[in-house]
Amino acid sequence: MSHYFRTPFSIGGPLTPRVKFLMIASVVGFLLQAAIGAKLYYYLGLVPVLFWGKFFVWQLVTYIFLHGGFWHLFFNLFALWIFGSEIERYMGSSRFTQYFFITAIGAGICTVLFTPGLRIPVVGASGGIYGLLLAYAWFFPERNIYIWFLFPLKAKHFVFLFGAIAFWSSLVGTGSGIAHLAHLGGILFGLLYFNYYRIWRWLRLMYLKSKYRNMGGGPRDSDEDKWDGWGRA
Repeated sequence: MSHYFRTPFSIGGPLTPRVKFLMIASVVGFLLQAAIGAKLYYYLGLVPVLFWGKFFVWQLVTYIFLHGGFWHLFFNLFALWIFGSEIERYMGSSRFTQYFFITAIGAGICTVLFTPGLRIPVVGASGGIYGLLLAYAWFFPERNIYIWFLFPLKAKHFVFLFGAIAFWSSLVGTGSGIAHLAHLGGILFGLLYFNYYRIWRWLRLMYLKSKYRNMGGGPRDSDEDKWDGWGRA
């Protein structure tokens, strides 16, 4: 379901419960990193070689709460506050939490699938943050987001631009240490989340058409009616 508002962009407002929890968990993770050191990165960060070789499946969740440094943590928490608080108020806390973890874990899945031999830990909530950017553009596409607080860009164009940058960077391999595949994964799983029922309806319709084609007939009206209402959110 997409809603169009032409109101100006506003800073996130009061912290919402689940955003506050995610921020506290990230700060705790950062403090544990400082206390324990690099060993924690390889145990709780996302290391594709360890994920496949030793089945460290928990890393798909724990990597979200570790960060590569203070500024990495700061900017992710800043974005989480700005975009996450309003999205949580709009979606509700339970659905917001579900969405955030689907996109963040989905970003991790993309990382381990496309870079299975990577030995360097991937850390940070960036995949989930990109998922939130997509959600913001989905709900408020006409709102302005100010790049570096100076240049206004509509939310729908902002997400497209950053998605294109992440895609291009993942192709050319900048070597900057930024997990561009995770960024793309957050956007991809966000799109799947918002279009789940449409995709399911399309797959079912294709199945019905194939079924009746093999039987030498077309879909019955009752079957078309049965699936016609799916995917309307």
